[in-house]
Amino acid sequence: MITIIIVITTVLISFLAFQNPAFMSRYDFSPYRIFKRREYYRFITHAFLHADWIHLFINMLVLFSFGVYVEREFQLLQNEGRIHSGMMSFILLYFSSMIISGISTFISKRNNPYYIAVGASGAVSAVLFTSIFFSPLEKILLYGIIPMPGIVFGVLYLAYSSYMGKKSKDNVNHSAHLWGALYGLLYPLLLDPSLLSRFINQLGF
Repeated sequence: MITIIIVITTVLISFLAFQNPAFMSRYDFSPYRIFKRREYYRFITHAFLHADWIHLFINMLVLFSFGVYVEREFQLLQNEGRIHSGMMSFILLYFSSMIISGISTFISKRNNPYYIAVGASGAVSAVLFTSIFFSPLEKILLYGIIPMPGIVFGVLYLAYSSYMGKKSKDNVNHSAHLWGALYGLLYPLLLDPSLLSRFINQLGF
């Protein structure tokens, strides 16, 4: 499965970066260096790096938990003739969301030489919200404890990310979470706009 390959690859590269700060610096998300030096590869490479083991573990746990399901849904769409390749659709979702989720941060931080970010959170958020699109009423555990329908979790997540992105001074890139999530929710419609009716029907309308 592609999800497992991505998880293993990310763990290995992140582990390498933990041991080598120069490697981390060479491939992290630095909007300033992207803007000034045209190092566009950083839009992709930063998603394979993480700040620490906890950061890595949480992202990879969420990716594995929802990525396998999304892969299966894409395969079903392929079997139904709605899309050409389920595997390629998942790969495109994951890698394009790395870029999409980072654009807002790039624009706002491109003149700040001290700002850097790492982590797959934007892409993982996209995968999570694509899973919500396919099963909006499926239960998701908030903080791993509180069960709620995926669509409710999604609304709360978007509201929280939007608020924290504007107000918070922590080291979390809430903007990447927000735009990754929105992109993940819309991505299935880019593949097949008729899936909107399926989403609405699952909500009971």
